[in-house]
Amino acid sequence: MDMEDLKNRYLSLCAEVQQPPNTCVWEALENNINSDGSLKLTGNDQLKHGDRLTDEDMLVLSKIFVENSAIKGLDLRYNNITDKGAVYIAHLIQESESLQSLDLMCNNIEADGAEVIAKSLHKNKSLRMLRMTGNKIGNKGGMQLAAMLQVNATLEEIDVSDCDLATQSVIAFAIVLKNSRRIRAINVSRPLLFSLQEETTVHIAQMLVVNKTLRELHMGKHDMTDTGVERLCEALKLNVSLRYLDLRCNRITRDGAKCLSEVLKQNPSLEILDLSFNRIEDDGAVYLCEAIKLPHSKLKALSVTSNNIGKKGLMSFNEAMKVNSCLTHIYIWGNKLEEPVCMAFSRLISSGRLLEEHTDVSPYEVDGHVFLAEASHGLHRHYYWTSKYGGDGDSSNSALALMASDSLSLQIYPDSHS
Repeated sequence: MDMEDLKNRYLSLCAEVQQPPNTCVWEALENNINSDGSLKLTGNDQLKHGDRLTDEDMLVLSKIFVENSAIKGLDLRYNNITDKGAVYIAHLIQESESLQSLDLMCNNIEADGAEVIAKSLHKNKSLRMLRMTGNKIGNKGGMQLAAMLQVNATLEEIDVSDCDLATQSVIAFAIVLKNSRRIRAINVSRPLLFSLQEETTVHIAQMLVVNKTLRELHMGKHDMTDTGVERLCEALKLNVSLRYLDLRCNRITRDGAKCLSEVLKQNPSLEILDLSFNRIEDDGAVYLCEAIKLPHSKLKALSVTSNNIGKKGLMSFNEAMKVNSCLTHIYIWGNKLEEPVCMAFSRLISSGRLLEEHTDVSPYEVDGHVFLAEASHGLHRHYYWTSKYGGDGDSSNSALALMASDSLSLQIYPDSHS
């Protein structure tokens, strides 16, 4: 079905269900499907006209997309799709043989909608990426998706962050992943945890000991302490598959950073480490640098944004980058950027050792003094938004592009790969 037929089919289906055509959908069809087979129907694009997609829109669209094998990916972020619309999406998933990625971030899907989507994936053989971020599916919905992973044989990437998961559902994902040979990336950030025992971290650590396929793990906002990090690190010393570890927004201090440095020393498989918004301070930074300086270190990107690191710790990163050329991306904004630090990173950038698009600071000079300004770069630059004016030119400021050589294409960060 070519685009002209697709547009005509859309109009006829709208007439059939007595619904006016959505201007946003019409404009997307006018602009044609992207070269990679994806269709972007996001509700937060201010350059588009028309209302956000509703359940009634999904009734029409699901029928069209089932009939069109050219559509490989659907981006439905920031719309008004509820559990009713999820039923139509589930029908699309069940019937489509070509759909490979589905992004439902920040809609209004709850537990019942997650359940029908999970059941539709039991027999689906095409979908590789599912993103449910920001839909309040709760513990019930999380349990349904975890159970689905035991049956589904094709899904490789799943994002259930900010979905109000509870301890039970996070543990369920960890248990399923113990035996999974398909899932390569998972995001379980910001669950609702009310225990101080760090059960979720313990179970995920146990999973990492035996899992040989997981490449990327996001555990931001787990209220993780150094004790939890220690358990995680014990497992990471035995794991050789994980490439990207995200521990943002936890309660990790210098002791946790020391455990992570031991992992980097003994098991150099980690390529991307995100410790943003913790509190590793100078001592933690020095511990990490000891590992980075080793010749076998493969760490490519490190984010230590807002970690209360002072001159001593930041200068250690400067020295580590001089010793090890493998580390190409470092993010330091939100720490104590004294003038010696500003001068050191200014020299790294001016010499070409550190590209401006690979860090979140940009040097400038006033009255003979060097300062660093914040730059809009980072591992999570395109997590919640993508530019409306075209590409960035260099997509490597987004984490997963660093692992393109490993064919990891998780759309958790759209536009980079993210």
